[in-house]
This record gives sequence, structure tokens and C-alpha cells, in this order.
Amino acid sequence: MTTQIRTPDEYVSAIRNSGHSIYSPIPIGSELWIPTPSLEILLNRELAGISLAGLPLRTRSKVVKEHVSTALGYPIPSSFKKTQPRFPGQDFDTYTQKSNNLQIWNEEITPTRRYAVIRITDSDIITKVKVISGDELARLDTTGTLTQKYQARLITGASTSELISNTDTVMLAPHVSTTVTTRNFSPTDYPSTGALLPIRTIFERLTLLIGQRFADRGRDQERNRGADLHRLVCEALGYANYQDNGQFPDILHQLLEVKLQTSPTIDLGLVTPDSADALDVPMLNGQQVKHCDVRYALFYATTNGREVTLTHFYLTTGHAFFSRFPQFGGKVLNKKLQIPLPGNFFG
Repeated sequence: MTTQIRTPDEYVSAIRNSGHSIYSPIPIGSELWIPTPSLEILLNRELAGISLAGLPLRTRSKVVKEHVSTALGYPIPSSFKKTQPRFPGQDFDTYTQKSNNLQIWNEEITPTRRYAVIRITDSDIITKVKVISGDELARLDTTGTLTQKYQARLITGASTSELISNTDTVMLAPHVSTTVTTRNFSPTDYPSTGALLPIRTIFERLTLLIGQRFADRGRDQERNRGADLHRLVCEALGYANYQDNGQFPDILHQLLEVKLQTSPTIDLGLVTPDSADALDVPMLNGQQVKHCDVRYALFYATTNGREVTLTHFYLTTGHAFFSRFPQFGGKVLNKKLQIPLPGNFFG
């Protein structure tokens, strides 16, 4: 059984003792892999307050990478290789930003890669670091430069609710429990063995949301409308509080992605639900969770412009997603990408 390392400092200590360099490959979920929330904590702790004033751009980049290496427990290399990404062992790149216009040159966004966006002031002081996956970053594009790579179509049936997968995936099934009390956890906690509700239990609880209404904040407020639904889902699953860190999947503790649909087109970002790529979470008793193990809760809704009404509910594993929702595609443009970051990106 793989030992689970939970605190950021434990990851740093393990890396420091391993003798690894920033170029040493590390499998997602292993004891040396730093999950995104811990990575963000460590980078903020080490980098916040550092001055880059007066440094040439090339020197500035090197200084930032040196501090990043130290923050994570790695030795500073004698020279930094021109790899993509710059920190291949932990699969992330760094971008230093004064403006909210993030520019990515000469490569596509990689959906599972992490992007550490570093905010600096006009006087060149680092104030905040935000770590985000490529898939999440792509969703922030509003310019049309980057299109959704994967989409599917929702076709409603005669029933108002459908459990498309009667059981969880073979990998996830041994880790679920019908007796877990979710009130003792946060929706943003990592999933753990014995604290995952079976997919059928999730279906029974969330089906009760059909007919629920909430205020329509407008078509340009899709994130806020989604947050209202997310709040209802957390309550229905028994959590004491609603929490959302903006990462995939929405309710990390239950490996549950929640989607609100007021049109038949389902936007899936840069990773297909049936992908066998590893998910950025610690292993469950030595087994690595994959994207296809995630559960997808899709709510179809109507709106009169004032209220959103939930009319249909569908629940499936990522593995079975396309057995019910046919896929169609788009294409990521391979050129310089300019993504305007929202004003609240850094919190």
C-alpha cells in the first residue's frame, strides 16, 4: 500500500531526500508528486515578496526558476534546460504576469499540464501565485483564439432522470461506501477510500433536485449560475458547507463533475471524460484515479430569464459518458495564444 503524504512540507522533505532533479520523471499520485493545491501553497510561501526589480528578462526568469526549485525541495541545477514544460518532473510551467493578458508562445495548451501564473506589481514585487491546469486555463479564453477541443450533445429522453452507469468503474468500486457521513468532510477534500459515495447513492440524492429553481444571473454569468447549482448539489450530498476551489472535478471529495445545461451542447474542455490519463489526486491504496473514473452529473434546465428550473438529471461515469452523449469536435489552434485572465483570477 502506498503511503499518502498529505502536507506540503512532507512533499518537500520527500523530494529533498530522494535526490531527484526537476527533470526526474514522477508519476502522478506517487509520494513525490505534489498535487496542485499543495504546489500552489509552496510556491506562494517561497515566492511572495521577492523583488525582481532591475533584473533583465533572462535573469528574471532564471531567478524565478531558482526560487521555484528551492520551494519544492529540488537542488538548483547548474543550468536550466529549455524543456517543455520548464519543470517536467512535476509537469508545470511558470508565467510571470504584470497584466491580465497571459501569452503562450509556439505551443498548444496541454490539458493535464499545470500552469503556475505569477503575479508581479508595477514595481516588480511578486505578490501571488495561482496554479491552474491547462484544461481549466482553456476555459478562460473568451477571445475565440482557442476553441473547445471536445464537445458532446445532450439529447433528452422520455425520463427526467437517468443513471447511465449502474456501478462505478472497476478501479473506483472498491473505494466506495454506503455509510460515509459527508458532513464530516469538505467538498474540496481529496477523495479517500471509504469516503466515496457509490454512484447509485449519488443518483438517488441528486434526483431530488429536479424541479428546484434559482435566480437566473444571465447568460453572461454562467459561472455564477453553475455555482448556484454546485451549492445545491453539496447540500443534497450532505456536506455541511459549500466550497469550490475552481478545479476539476467540481466536488473533488466525491470525484464528481457538475454541469448545468441550458442548451444541448456540452463543453468538455481539452480532456475527454473517457480519458485514461491520470487525475491529479493522491493514489487510493496504491491505485491511481483516472479521468474516466470521475462521475459526471449533468442537469438540464430551462429559464424564463428570471429563474432557472432544473428539469432533467443524468449521472454517468466518464468511462460510459459517450455511450449516452454523442461526441463531436473542434480544434485547438496552434499559434500564439492570448488568454485574458479574469479580474478575480488571483483571488
